[in-house]
Amino acid sequence: MKFVDLANMYKAIGDPTRLKIISLLNTRDCYVSEIVALFDISQPAISRHLARLKQVGLVRERRHGMWVSYSLNHNLIQELGISFNELPDFSQELTEI
Repeated sequence: MKFVDLANMYKAIGDPTRLKIISLLNTRDCYVSEIVALFDISQPAISRHLARLKQVGLVRERRHGMWVSYSLNHNLIQELGISFNELPDFSQELTEI
């Protein structure tokens, strides 16, 4: 991986909202509507954050008809040796939406 790519990845992780999205996706794959329900920001803003995470390769999207689910790219995360185990667990919040 190029130095610039790695720097951009860490810049993407450095945003508190994106880090919270990563923490959420570390719990399980989610649809945009599920992510929006846990944040106090608009759906377009969440989509922009997801697009940034996807751009640097940390997040993958999978289309299910009209729905799009997002997941962490665990292969890249493992390759880089990044651990998100210390991030908060959102499993309880996900059961409430």
